[in-house]
Amino acid sequence: MDNGTATEDESLFISRTDDVDIGRRAVEATLFASENPMTLADIKLYVGEEIDIRQTLVDLQRDYQNRGIVLIKTGDRYHFQTAHDLSHLLRRERAELRKLSRAGMETLAIIAYHEPVSRAEIEAIRGVQVAKGTLDVLMEAGWVRPAGRREVPGRPLIYATTPEFLTHFGLQTRKDLPGIDDLRAAGLLDPVDLAMERLELEAEEELADGAAENASEDSAEDNFSEEYETDDAVLLENEHESA
Repeated sequence: MDNGTATEDESLFISRTDDVDIGRRAVEATLFASENPMTLADIKLYVGEEIDIRQTLVDLQRDYQNRGIVLIKTGDRYHFQTAHDLSHLLRRERAELRKLSRAGMETLAIIAYHEPVSRAEIEAIRGVQVAKGTLDVLMEAGWVRPAGRREVPGRPLIYATTPEFLTHFGLQTRKDLPGIDDLRAAGLLDPVDLAMERLELEAEEELADGAAENASEDSAEDNFSEEYETDDAVLLENEHESA
C-alpha cells in the first residue's frame, strides 16, 4: 500500500541520482570556470575522488552535442566552446591601429615623391639602409606595390604607390601630394627636420659662395698671368729694338 513515503530502495535510488546530478553539475561548473582545457586529474582536484569523472564527461558531451555550446576533447584535455556552426555569429572584427615607424614614413614618402624607385635609390636618398621588413609592412598595408624592374644591370625591383595609398590619404592623384611649405604649415616638419633643412641650405650656400670665390680668384690669377706675359713680351721687344 502506498502511504506516501518512499521505500528504502527508492530512497537509495534518489540518493544516487542526486549524487550523480551533483557530480555532473560539479564537473560542468569546473570546466565552465576554467580558463584553460583540463585533464581528468585537473578536474579531480576540484570535484574529488568520489565522482566517476570519465563517465560524467561522456554524459556531458552527449547532453551538449546539439546545443550552442559543446564539450570538446582535445588530446587528453576537455573544454567548452561555441558550436562550430555558430562561431560566425560571435566573430568580432576590430581595426587594429598600428603606428608607422619613422623609417616607414620616410620610405613611403620617398616612394610617393620619386616613384618608381628601387631599394638602392631609396637608401641613397635616406642615407641609410632600408630595413628588411619596412617595405613588407608598406606592401602589407596596401600602400606600396612592386612596379616592375629597372632596365639596368642587375634589373633591381622598383616600387610605386597604389590607389589605396591615395584613398587612405585623401588624394586624387600624386599631384595632390603636399609640398615642403604645406608640410611646414601643417606642423608635420618637426624642429629637427627644420634644423636639418636649414643646415643643408647653409651648407649649399657656403659651397656656392666658396665656388664663386674660387672662380673670382682663378679669374684674377688669369688676368695677372695675361698681364705678366704681355709685359714680358713688351720688355723683350724693347730690348730687341735697342740692340
